[in-house]
Amino acid sequence: MSPPADLDRLSHADLKSLVLKLLEEVAELRRTVAAQRDEVARLKGGSGRPNIKPSGMDKATDPKPPTAGGAPRPKGSTRSKLSIHEERTVAVATPPRGSRFKGYTSFIVQDLVIRPHVVDFRCERWQRPDGKMLTAPLPAGINGHFGPELRRFALAHYHQGQVTMPRLLAVLRALGIIISKRQLVRLLIGAQDGFLNEARDVLRAGLASAAWITVDDTGARHKATTGFCTQVGNAHFAWFGTTDSKSRTNFLELLRAGHGDYVVNAEALAYMRRRGLPGPVIARLAEHSDRSFPDHAGWTAHLEKLAISALKVNPDSVLATDGALWGSIKQHGLLPNTVIVSDDAGQFNVGQHGLCWVHAERLVHKLDTFTDEQRVAQRRIRGLIWRFYRALKAYRQHPTALRKAALQARFERIFTHKTGFVALDRLLARLHANKGELLMVLDRPEIPLHTNGSENDVRCQVTKRKVSGGTRSDTGRDCRDAFLGLSKTCAKLGIAFWDYLGSRLAAPNHPDIPYLPQIIRHRCATA
Repeated sequence: MSPPADLDRLSHADLKSLVLKLLEEVAELRRTVAAQRDEVARLKGGSGRPNIKPSGMDKATDPKPPTAGGAPRPKGSTRSKLSIHEERTVAVATPPRGSRFKGYTSFIVQDLVIRPHVVDFRCERWQRPDGKMLTAPLPAGINGHFGPELRRFALAHYHQGQVTMPRLLAVLRALGIIISKRQLVRLLIGAQDGFLNEARDVLRAGLASAAWITVDDTGARHKATTGFCTQVGNAHFAWFGTTDSKSRTNFLELLRAGHGDYVVNAEALAYMRRRGLPGPVIARLAEHSDRSFPDHAGWTAHLEKLAISALKVNPDSVLATDGALWGSIKQHGLLPNTVIVSDDAGQFNVGQHGLCWVHAERLVHKLDTFTDEQRVAQRRIRGLIWRFYRALKAYRQHPTALRKAALQARFERIFTHKTGFVALDRLLARLHANKGELLMVLDRPEIPLHTNGSENDVRCQVTKRKVSGGTRSDTGRDCRDAFLGLSKTCAKLGIAFWDYLGSRLAAPNHPDIPYLPQIIRHRCATA
């Protein structure tokens, strides 16, 4: 902003306007400095600036219960939910003379039995006619010299309980388990292919059958370097993947759910056209006979062969790669008609995309105001957005064509309104430009209006980062992501993570837990 020629000749109104513009610029500079300070702190491994308290729009617009008071809901019987393992008779030491025995009164006490249990397996050995020795195999679930219950205890406390490895080691040793640090690390991350594969299949099942997913990301430390953990999930599953990038290409690679191929099909070409890839580049890819490539090396060689990598416009090869990744996603039957709901981070804007209303309203909530007129305008717009959000909630319950048309017209009135508060008007114009994504719910009433589920899920990764720091090996990173995702998925499916671990580790008397992807497909199909 250039200074005026002569401040002394400005009128009171001009001076006031100048001061307001300067205040807005100062506020913008403060936000920039705060963001840079936050980024520097994050890169150094420290904590950034605290999150601003949410506006509470979602809870405030929930329908109120019909009655505030009323009788308390009766509680179920605790005894009916418990299995009695032992009965003890407690006798009166010396009943008074003349007393008569009147039977027993029952008092239920829940307790835990935690103690070392060492088993010496005497495995039979037989010498076969050919002279070779035949030894009876150990029971299932044994890893080295440690049984399934100990493994279950360690995995549950480390991943679900968020206990650090040194503290878990101290607890096990205090209980009388003779175990080294290296042995405990092996129990936590060694030979966990079964869990890693199930976590991958959970993502595949969710992406193939879910009507919608929400996504979010957070910082993550790996090999002493700052990376990013991306969350993908919905009401029935959660999955985490940690990488060193948060680009759109990275997000598309994650959405392949473990597949490593690149495919140039109709969906890939359509993606490239929507993103503005030049026609001649698309023509080279479309006219070539090779359409599928097994890995990144094969795809890179193909781009070089077609002279796309050598183009002066660098984004061309990136857009071509993104298109081939999208083609791979579609080739494997993922995201068939799935809406991706995000907080408006650019890397998540792929496919059918919806936006979080809570994040949109938060922009208005966080806007800096300097005069009473600006504060009045801000409160008025927030009130209009809150009432509109409540109407969208009602529409999701009973969608009709008449309500849809009314809400579209109401959106236009709110977000094209001119308040005279320049920063607010610019923000409203920006939100109006996202009309299609904010009103995606009018065409797809089943999708959520916010990404609260993803924000809640990703907190376990934030807690793990704060408690345990980063991971040092790729195996440790993958196990952390897989077990946290499986734990969250079990919680959403109403399955105790302890029972799930017992089933997979073949613990004695464990409940049989079906393969989680099967449950997710069934839940998504019937939702």
